[in-house]
Amino acid sequence: MPTIFNFFLIFFTIVICFTAGNIEAQTGQLPKDEVEALREIAAQLGKKDWDFKLNPCDGNSNWSTPKRKDMPLYINTLECNCTFPDNLCHVENIFLRGQDLSGVLPASLAKLPYLKIIDLNRNYLSGTIPPEWASTKLELMAISNNRLSGHVPEYIGNMTSLVRLSLETNLFNGSLPAEVGNLVNLQMLNLKANNFTGEWPVELNNLTKLTELRISSNSFVGKLPNFESWKNLQMLEVEGSGFEGPLPPSFSVLTSLEELRISDLNGVASEFPSLTNMTRMSALVLRSCNIHGNIHDSVAEMVILRFLDLSFNKLEGGIANLEGVTKMEATYLTGNDFVGRIPDWLTSRDTRNVIDLSYNKFDESSEPSTCRDNLNLFRSFKVENFVESGKCFSASPCSEDKYSLHINCGGGNVTVGDTTYIADEDSAGAAKFVYWKGNWGTSSTGHFWDTDVSLNDHKAKNVSAIKGDESQLYMTAHLSPLSMTYFGRCLANGNYTLTLHFAEIVYRDNQSFQSLGRRIFDVYVQDKLKFKDFDIERLAGGVDKALKEKFNVTVKDKTLQVRFQYAGKGTTSIPSRGNYGPLVSAISLEANFKPPPPQETSSNQKKKILIVAGAVTSSLAIVLMIFFVAWKKRRNRKLMEQELRGLDLQTGIFTFRQIKAATSNFDAANKLGEGGFGSVYKGTLADGTIIAVKQLSSKSRQGNREFVNEIGMMSGLHHPNLVRLYGCCVDRNQLLLVYEYMENNNLSHLLFGKCYFSILDFDMLYLSRGSIGSRLSIFTG
Repeated sequence: MPTIFNFFLIFFTIVICFTAGNIEAQTGQLPKDEVEALREIAAQLGKKDWDFKLNPCDGNSNWSTPKRKDMPLYINTLECNCTFPDNLCHVENIFLRGQDLSGVLPASLAKLPYLKIIDLNRNYLSGTIPPEWASTKLELMAISNNRLSGHVPEYIGNMTSLVRLSLETNLFNGSLPAEVGNLVNLQMLNLKANNFTGEWPVELNNLTKLTELRISSNSFVGKLPNFESWKNLQMLEVEGSGFEGPLPPSFSVLTSLEELRISDLNGVASEFPSLTNMTRMSALVLRSCNIHGNIHDSVAEMVILRFLDLSFNKLEGGIANLEGVTKMEATYLTGNDFVGRIPDWLTSRDTRNVIDLSYNKFDESSEPSTCRDNLNLFRSFKVENFVESGKCFSASPCSEDKYSLHINCGGGNVTVGDTTYIADEDSAGAAKFVYWKGNWGTSSTGHFWDTDVSLNDHKAKNVSAIKGDESQLYMTAHLSPLSMTYFGRCLANGNYTLTLHFAEIVYRDNQSFQSLGRRIFDVYVQDKLKFKDFDIERLAGGVDKALKEKFNVTVKDKTLQVRFQYAGKGTTSIPSRGNYGPLVSAISLEANFKPPPPQETSSNQKKKILIVAGAVTSSLAIVLMIFFVAWKKRRNRKLMEQELRGLDLQTGIFTFRQIKAATSNFDAANKLGEGGFGSVYKGTLADGTIIAVKQLSSKSRQGNREFVNEIGMMSGLHHPNLVRLYGCCVDRNQLLLVYEYMENNNLSHLLFGKCYFSILDFDMLYLSRGSIGSRLSIFTG
């Protein structure tokens, strides 16, 4: 038993010792000089949270912080290699990402002889690359998204152990030193979003191990480099680099390419390059490269191609048959001169496939029968009036002219003073055309690279307030990775004031990497370049500051177009990858001329037309009736005159004008008296004859016929006691008798004893309708 016990005791002792030795090996110590180097590095970086009471190599959370979901860009890790004898460790990798360290690149890094990786991405470091780094054995140097400036030093060529070098999004300038060509082990070189100038050093052709090269958003000069030495390239990005075309014919030797992105080349035009044997290609971008002619047949051989962007070139003819490229997810052919029919194989693809054919010259008859959100056919057809073409546009003819337009881009309805800005909340998309409320719409084009595509990427929301009466306009904005167009229609032709509202609400104004972004894009108005390399933050004097660009614009064909386009300039990784492209907060358009009075709506116009038509008809009927009555009276008068003349009267016929003149228009001073059947006036004819005029009252019920008959009878009477009847007047609805005027010993005086003679009242003469004899008895007694 004692023997067995001793055996187990010895066994457990050995196990414990072995385990303890293992633990000791795993938690070995750094040499004191490396610990001191870390203290210096922390001071130079401005890093204050390293706890030197703890062992940097034992994996504690201070030196190796676990990743957090709420801080995806934050990395704080120091890795040691503890496989050296005597439980000795050495610092091998340092990752200090997204910590806003505000110091400089630490020269003391050279005191860590075993250091292979230094990753200081997304901080706020300034200065330049220390000369001490030239002696290091670094394999990966990532110092992107900082404030580093100056020229890239020539001694960088001594860092021949480098495999990956990233200087993206800094302020480096000047020409690249030829010594970079000494970095023959480089596999990845990222120089994008700086301000490098000069020509591309030919010495860089020595970098034959390159698999990834990014040199976008710089100001290089000269021709696009010949890439034939870099046969191992898998990814090449040269967007907005400053280089000139044409595209080199050497592309065909880059058979390992999986992603080729070239855009915005200056200079002469070029034909579509041959891309034969590039069967590994998954993303092909040749945008704004001044390419003319047809799509090369070699594109059809890229059977695993997922993204194709040939936008804003001068490609002609029909679209090449790419039916065999079945894995395509996005096709951007906007801004070319394609003609003919839109291929059925293209529009019949899965509805998840993004297709943008805007700004082309296809036959309208080839428009697909169904419309969908991710098929953009804005201005796709060869027609004079693009705003009323195509089924997917569905624009009714303009019923009335508009004189203003106000849009709150990316946000809801907002009222500023007396002006309401219309909501624009659903215009986001990689290939989307949206037509709103009959008089405006948007077209959005493009794919956000190097990030997961999300509709939220097309909108920006401000997290802080902007001062001013119009602050509500700057709480949201519309974004696009390539191109977005706002258009207004049904506008009255003439001169307008166009106001574009901007505010940089994505970047921050603090001592953080989030403040290092540069958003640069171009602005076109009515298809003409208005602003080149437009930079909101620079022009506004900072972020979260309103910027209004106001200028005159002429509206023709009742249409306004404003297009914002990304041209490869600016940063793409601040505050995170995929943040770039044009941004606009609001658009306002006001006529510079006085609009005419508001017009009625079509329904009200119809009602008004009916009312006017009814009124006109009624008025016409009344006028016709008046004419009819007047005609009838005139006819009756003429008939009466004819009858009077036909009676062979021994009296005359007077006109009403003669009677008016004779009585001074029936002046009251000439009135002699009044009876039951009318008044009697004294008058003088033009020849001096004094007359008495009997004007029959309107109350008299005697008709025209009876009047004529009685005149006929009276004209034949002759008696010494009867006054003489000169005649009558039946003009203008008047019944007038004209008698001889007698003074002194007249019949009226004898009968009535009046001082002035008066003609016997017509009512006395004709009290009854008896015979003439009965009437005469009145006079003969």
